[in-house]
Amino acid sequence: MIIESFVTSLSSFSITAILRFAKSTQPAIFKTGQLTPIRDLKLLVKDYPPIATSALTILINISSDLEILKSLAEDNVFLESVLNRITNPKETNATLLSMLLSNLAKSDSFERLLSLNRSTIRTLTSTATNAFDQLLDLFNRGISGSYNLSSKFEYLPYLFADLAKFPTVSEHLISTANASDPPLLTTLTPHTSPPSLPLPLRLGTSSTIRNALLSLPSPLTAIPPMIPHILPSLLLPLIGPDAAFSDSENDLLPPELQLLGPEHKQEDNLQVLHYLVECFFLICARGGEEAVKGVRKMGGYAVLREVHVGVEDEGVRENVERVVQLLMGDEVENDREMVGASKGELGFLAEGKDEEEREEADDEDEKIVEIF
Repeated sequence: MIIESFVTSLSSFSITAILRFAKSTQPAIFKTGQLTPIRDLKLLVKDYPPIATSALTILINISSDLEILKSLAEDNVFLESVLNRITNPKETNATLLSMLLSNLAKSDSFERLLSLNRSTIRTLTSTATNAFDQLLDLFNRGISGSYNLSSKFEYLPYLFADLAKFPTVSEHLISTANASDPPLLTTLTPHTSPPSLPLPLRLGTSSTIRNALLSLPSPLTAIPPMIPHILPSLLLPLIGPDAAFSDSENDLLPPELQLLGPEHKQEDNLQVLHYLVECFFLICARGGEEAVKGVRKMGGYAVLREVHVGVEDEGVRENVERVVQLLMGDEVENDREMVGASKGELGFLAEGKDEEEREEADDEDEKIVEIF
């Protein structure tokens, strides 16, 4: 069988031929001999670029299998090898490594990235000593294409989004030593727009913000102070070219949003729009009355009203209505049930959706990147 020749040969021909199995067959063929092919593929990731490219492509495509995912995600030696390679400015497979890491973040074991101590990376000019912060620095340095000419690391936000579901990570992203300091999350918020940015970048970024707000543990005192830091980036992609703001409403908007030119475009992906509107709901519902006032003072109501008018999607409109109910209420109920709610229990994240919509949202969160 071709799989048998593959596991005993490192030739370019063998690994290229085996690619078709990753694309068209169940991952079972890679689980023979107690995952011997997976162990070989891990080694081939370190081979010269054409071989490594094929090995990474296979691993990305079969990492949805839980047994294979466990073997990859919980292997500390393999993880360290991947981290070393992806942070190398000359790594030609950096985008594939980003995709693989984003898939491996589906494993709960990846929460350890936050506590995984590593040596500082000289080329990143960063003082970060844990794997999570190093990847965040890598993304922010690399998104312009200047750090590694072969990659912009646009798939890394998918990794951040999955890890933001952990309270430890969300607290790390949102909490600050001083209330006046911008939270770490603000390093991601500029990438919510414009729509010309790659979709994985916008989806991953908006999902990271949403998940961090949802999983942030009590007490939630960190939410109101961060509103001035993150709200402009959440409002910008929601504003359309035909938004009808009054002069007083326009004056409430952050200065950088008051004079948008005709070239500005509203976000056109419905899933990104859903995530952004959910961010507003979570800020208001979990941040309490102070957070609601903060959103009002920055023109949040007028922007959401225009989204309701201009976006012809019933799901988005229903979600906006739920946020507006909080913004227009005389008082905000911030009881324990609301503050402590988990995903699936908080407002329109569950109650306003039927079973099919909930499954679609869950599928989007659990999506594995594939290469065909």
